[in-house]
Amino acid sequence: MPTLSGKVAVVTGGQGVLGKAIAKRLKEDGARVAVWDLSAPPLAADLAVTVDVTDQSSVERATIETLATFGRIDILVNNAGIQGPFVEAIDLSLEDWRKIIDINLTGTFVCSKALVTHMIAAGGGRIVNIASLRGKEAPVKTSAYNASKAGIIALTKTMGRELAASGVLVNCITPTVIDGGLSDTATADELQALQNLIPMKRICRPEEVASMTSWLASEECSFSTGAVFDISGGRASY
Repeated sequence: MPTLSGKVAVVTGGQGVLGKAIAKRLKEDGARVAVWDLSAPPLAADLAVTVDVTDQSSVERATIETLATFGRIDILVNNAGIQGPFVEAIDLSLEDWRKIIDINLTGTFVCSKALVTHMIAAGGGRIVNIASLRGKEAPVKTSAYNASKAGIIALTKTMGRELAASGVLVNCITPTVIDGGLSDTATADELQALQNLIPMKRICRPEEVASMTSWLASEECSFSTGAVFDISGGRASY
């Protein structure tokens, strides 16, 4: 089991099902956890900070507050994100397109940019980006979400290469549909269709993504950077 004892982690989007599971697992593995979200979540974190991940000044204030509390930041989990309307691309409004890209992709960039210099100065760190299998498969009616998650994959690869000699490792996870996420709004028929795409014939559990996140955040992950880790029950084909 990976140990995060003595580490400080920031998890964005801590009010969602996945964010809560990730924060809980990192705490169980010994990390002190700061949760960043639009409103301070009712979560047993060590620190809850109200922050807009798309706003550079808001993120910078959250960084100062987190450093003032813990003195360091070793781990960043870029988890904040939204799906947006389930419509074809030509019917998606420009406003919705920009909102989805801004939160999912630009938010990942802004938070990474704010924290990476502190990690480098401290001798290293870990950035774990939560992307999606839809960033690879690009299914219909979620064009902006697909594009944002594909962008996160590309950003992960670029930053992984750029920071490879700095001690900061950057990786991302591409889950399939997660229990309590999209599955909560899907009809029974839609949920069955989603399960039929997964060779293991079940939905991914949030705790399974949290487990992989914890390993990628740990010193046990020492030679993987700029990498994409599928968690799809066999669904991923590349």
